[in-house]
Amino acid sequence: MKKLFMISLLFFVLILAACGDKETNKEQGKEETKSDTITYQSETGPIEVPADPQRIITLTNGPNALALEANVVGIDDWTKMNPLFEERLDGVEVVTEENLEKIIELDPDLIIAGSHMNNIEKLNEIAPTVVFTWGKLDYLEQQLEIGKLLNKEKEAKEWIEDFKSRAESIGEAIRAKIGEDATVSVIESGNKEFYVFGNNYARGTEIMYQAMGLNMPEKVKDTALESGIYVISTELLPEYAGDYVILSKNPDVDNSFLETDLWKNIPAVKNGQVYEINTKASTYSDPITLEHLLDFFESSFLNK
Repeated sequence: MKKLFMISLLFFVLILAACGDKETNKEQGKEETKSDTITYQSETGPIEVPADPQRIITLTNGPNALALEANVVGIDDWTKMNPLFEERLDGVEVVTEENLEKIIELDPDLIIAGSHMNNIEKLNEIAPTVVFTWGKLDYLEQQLEIGKLLNKEKEAKEWIEDFKSRAESIGEAIRAKIGEDATVSVIESGNKEFYVFGNNYARGTEIMYQAMGLNMPEKVKDTALESGIYVISTELLPEYAGDYVILSKNPDVDNSFLETDLWKNIPAVKNGQVYEINTKASTYSDPITLEHLLDFFESSFLNK
């Protein structure tokens, strides 16, 4: 009980300190004019947020915000570790919803969080906090909502329409080359298991199955389409491999299976129709990741 009291007291003192700093700035002639706000219709109801947020903490959906050139000052560790975002995140701090003291120090004017996270009410005391539930929106709807939140709906819509058009066109070219009935599997290597993906679990699945209209094998459709992901053992790889395989290769696990006869005798492998992507750079479905993978699929399937 005493420990809980001390934590609450520390939190209160930090809030007062932050307010005190702002008051000092006023006295020194540094008072900031109150920025305009907009009302964002969040999944939990309307919330007033800055019309032009300057210090955003993204505990989730960081890549979506980065794609709109948002001013991010704090981000989750998974996004920070992603090689696709390395240059964009130079100097950006890693934060979690548990580290309230660090979040206060970063002085955010907007926080984006997951609905499953802890301390949402306390985060709201620091800055307007908008939550999203993973999987509630599809990959394009999610980007549109981030655009609305950041007052950049026009930019988000323009990207969505352009991306859909380009992906559909590239998909038509790919199907014309590999055949309308050809199947494509997305398989990821694990420590002692493999993961097969449906049409909405990143790794480029949204692009290939939704935007391009490529086919997944019936075995994959039966097991992974509804759940999004399905775990298989090494022995089952041949059953789930399509005519083409997108191999999400995790560099941090044992990939010695690549040297086994089981793998080498899979038709897609024998025919040179396996294309490797880096797991670490393909676990999101934001515009930056999607553009990267769209280029990769175009060059891989069409030899461009």
